[in-house]
Amino acid sequence: MTFHKEGYSSLAICILFIFVLNAVIQFYFPEATVVKWIVYILSFALFVIIVQFFRSPSITIQTDEKAVLCPADGKVVVIEETVETEYFKDKRIQLSVFMSPINVHINRNPIAGVVKYFKYHPGKYLVAWHPKSSTENERTTIVIENSNGVAVLFRQIAGALARRIVWYVKEGDKVDQGAQFGFIKFGSRVDVFLPIGTEIKVELGQVVKGGHTILAELPAKAAKKQDADGAFEAVAAARPVKTTVKKTV
Repeated sequence: MTFHKEGYSSLAICILFIFVLNAVIQFYFPEATVVKWIVYILSFALFVIIVQFFRSPSITIQTDEKAVLCPADGKVVVIEETVETEYFKDKRIQLSVFMSPINVHINRNPIAGVVKYFKYHPGKYLVAWHPKSSTENERTTIVIENSNGVAVLFRQIAGALARRIVWYVKEGDKVDQGAQFGFIKFGSRVDVFLPIGTEIKVELGQVVKGGHTILAELPAKAAKKQDADGAFEAVAAARPVKTTVKKTV
């Protein structure tokens, strides 16, 4: 277990605040033993909260070309078929993971491949489980395409407390499955948009672990479909697989 680099500034501010607070109490209330102990306890609790929030546990990544690894620790709150309007502009299976303040907030690549699309969107700070948070909150959108031509889109979404999203990737990067692609400070959410034909491996309400839990199994390759003009474009689908679709809780 180590301390994540994104927490250095927060930890420094926390320590400075604790030092100043305890110095003030010691200077103005030197005889107030009860007050000083209350401040000591609260100071220790604040320090522990910051340390546990920015913890970076060591994990072993089991890579699998067919598998979609969970991008974050948390709980599955959405499994449903929807239309993805930013990049694919077609039907996808949306799977969302809510990250509470007590979860590890490191974000990991669900698949290996090349970053085909990246965009940062400024926005609102609705609670992370709000249905409109996926399209109206501050967020990033990332699309990775694997070696079989199957693409997965995922979003970091800020919540009511999460006011800073950090990312480490850009378009054209070649990334490894399970490697860190970003970090979100405090309660937030990650959405994953999967091809129709994907076999979902988790259930609503299930507690999941970033880089460890397998969310789904992808189609073997990207198939082709013909558009209205007679041109062909790549879409996900291939071998017949079971598709599980559930509604939001």
